[in-house]
Amino acid sequence: MSGSTPLALFNGSYLSRRPTGIGVVARDLVSALDPALVPLLDPLGLGRPGSLPIPDTLSPDHGRRGHWNRLVWTQNELPKLLRRHGVPLLLSPLPEAPLLKGVRSVVLAHDLLPLRYPQLTPLLAYHLAYVPLVLHRAVRVLCNSEATAREVHGRLGVPARRLEPIRLGFDPGLLRPLGLERQPFFLVLGRHDPHKNLERALRAFAAVPDPQGDLRLKLVGPHDRRTTPRLQRLAAELGIAGRCDWLPWVSDAERLELLNRCRGLLLVSLWEGFGLPALEAMACGAPVIAARAGALPEVVGEAGLLVDPRDPAAIAAALSDLGRDGALARQLAAAGPARAAGFRWQATAAQVTAVLEACVRGR
Repeated sequence: MSGSTPLALFNGSYLSRRPTGIGVVARDLVSALDPALVPLLDPLGLGRPGSLPIPDTLSPDHGRRGHWNRLVWTQNELPKLLRRHGVPLLLSPLPEAPLLKGVRSVVLAHDLLPLRYPQLTPLLAYHLAYVPLVLHRAVRVLCNSEATAREVHGRLGVPARRLEPIRLGFDPGLLRPLGLERQPFFLVLGRHDPHKNLERALRAFAAVPDPQGDLRLKLVGPHDRRTTPRLQRLAAELGIAGRCDWLPWVSDAERLELLNRCRGLLLVSLWEGFGLPALEAMACGAPVIAARAGALPEVVGEAGLLVDPRDPAAIAAALSDLGRDGALARQLAAAGPARAAGFRWQATAAQVTAVLEACVRGR
């Protein structure tokens, strides 16, 4: 590490070759932070100045084994790294940190969806016990929205004085308007988790008039053996299977083109702690249809169409409006980049650095 005194080590154990969600946030946040103040614990050999290598078997790329490896490594090896390098804090882009006394952590809470919508999986104990314990023991909890901060305080009782809402950002080098011609398809970005409300999204899409017979729905996100087959069966029952494209993952370049080609982004989750796809779509000038739930109204503001996520007819009406009302589509396409401009990683990094400095000073 350099001669500067670091404030914290950045827990990069979640970084992966094919990042989604938290992985994208982790990658972009650490890129905006000063490496002299926040060295990266790097599993990927990214070549960032001052980085410290850690095993490359800890990320979601390795499935449940990677998750287990990361939890064991977090408890056993992270404290040793902090002591060895004399760094006072751990900065973690998700609520994972050592539980040993004497380890001071600042963690980022994205949402409490597994508590709001619990599922009987091997990770249930992780969400019910470990994550709340990490949040309670952290010296400061960064929350990716006011909605998340309210939920962490209200549902888990973490004191409000230790909660710090921050705004996430986007990389304008990766996400920007390209001036491409929009094509007749709507885009869904995200995992096939139950709270993503994809069943109602499919029902709404099936109800949209398609006189030309060329309207498609592209669903980009990791498949889930519990939910994806059921959603694909529903698409077949609704008669839209031939108009749905299921893409488990796309590259940054493909994502940029999809966001610049789609007629609009559809994000009608029952709850989102932030809703990064909405921000990414606005940054590319793609009209956004978002749920009036969780943090999505905070992110979208008046630059998109907000709908009741439990009402497929309302979702279908918004899809239809975007298809037939060119003036509305142009209005939202112009409003999106202006709204997205208020979400910059540089501003987030400055706020996070100020939090770390306050924690080091003991405030």
